[in-house]
Amino acid sequence: MTQTEVASGTLTLDELRTAGLRMFATPFNKQDGYGDGPMDPNNPTEPGRRPTLQNNGTFLRVNGLDAQTCMECHSVGSNATVPFTFAVGGVGGSNNNVLFQPRFVDVADAGGNGFADFDGRYINPPFLFGSGGVELVGVEMTMDLQRAPRAAFSYPDTDIPLVTHGVSFGVLRYDSASQGFDYSGVEGVDEDLVVRPFGRKGEFTTVRAFDIDAMKFHFGMQPMETAGAGVDNDSDGVVDEILVGELSALHIFNTNLERPEVRDWNADAQAGFDLFQGIGCANCHVPSITTRERTLRYRFPEVASAPQLNQFYSTDLTQSTAGFDAAPGGGIEVPLFSDLKRHDMGAGLAESFGSPLDGQFITARLWGVADTAPYLHDGRATTLTEAILAHGGEALDARNNFAGLGQAQRVQILTFLKRLRTPENPASDVIQ
Repeated sequence: MTQTEVASGTLTLDELRTAGLRMFATPFNKQDGYGDGPMDPNNPTEPGRRPTLQNNGTFLRVNGLDAQTCMECHSVGSNATVPFTFAVGGVGGSNNNVLFQPRFVDVADAGGNGFADFDGRYINPPFLFGSGGVELVGVEMTMDLQRAPRAAFSYPDTDIPLVTHGVSFGVLRYDSASQGFDYSGVEGVDEDLVVRPFGRKGEFTTVRAFDIDAMKFHFGMQPMETAGAGVDNDSDGVVDEILVGELSALHIFNTNLERPEVRDWNADAQAGFDLFQGIGCANCHVPSITTRERTLRYRFPEVASAPQLNQFYSTDLTQSTAGFDAAPGGGIEVPLFSDLKRHDMGAGLAESFGSPLDGQFITARLWGVADTAPYLHDGRATTLTEAILAHGGEALDARNNFAGLGQAQRVQILTFLKRLRTPENPASDVIQ
């Protein structure tokens, strides 16, 4: 599918979603461009020049080349059922964890650390449900924050609050003495003031941006928009492996998956929700964010700091299968239970990748949490109680407040969390 076809307006949303589902679920093979070219011993961890495991010529697993479809890692709708409930776009179990760019894995503990050392990132796959609403919140937050540098420049030596949709990202100041911006007061977002809602570290502005990297990492499939038209960027003998229009269809499919929902609400759940807010959990796990608009606009090429540019398609998230509720004022309610902001979670959860963000993670979205064990960024917590008690850093006070509750009150909070469910039968209308 070409970008011209997608942008033409002649295809229905369901036709585009069907094309996106094919991209999501059809196994890529070497004729499509699956895999990398010859190994580069000087840069063996970057997509395009990786080795394969035991020289099998296809898969690596320890650093990508670990699946043939998105479905393989995003297929669990609920782990609260036995057996688990299948769903297109769901989470992955611990067996689907991604081992991202390790240089060494010390299983035998030759280093004498008392554990298996690992210097990559270990990532449990999240679900994609409701991602259209999350993307829209991120776009609107970014547009608000982008006004701050001009305001700071106009009022030098003054703290300009970085507040959008009820979330504070700190303050920005223009220092007249140094004639430069002071970013020391900025919190939970990069200095470019672009909110990136996707990825455990908050690395990707949109689902499309995430998909570009995922295609290269997991499959060795080089999107034409980054490799260049007619360019064999990974030297595997195949060009134009993912067309621009194909990636657009995938983006449209993913962002119109149904949103998570609340089911079986009762008095105990309400009491648990009140406690959840009272002990400080909702300071970061913001229950709901209201957007100004209900239309998600797709762009190509994407400009992270200027999401109003290059629009080619749009969907009303209250009318599409995403199914968001309209809010007074023309927007939608996005009950994601997150502030889309990075926080320091303490040494206990910190990774050993060697990044300044090792101990920082974007606030996990709790909608659907009843169905999505295991928990935390790497799936180390097999229960919600384990996940809560593992919180540290900026979340330590809330964690200690939970730990100090009586058993009955803890159960009320868990009762509330167990009402946050994934959608039933997502994408069923376009599954062939």
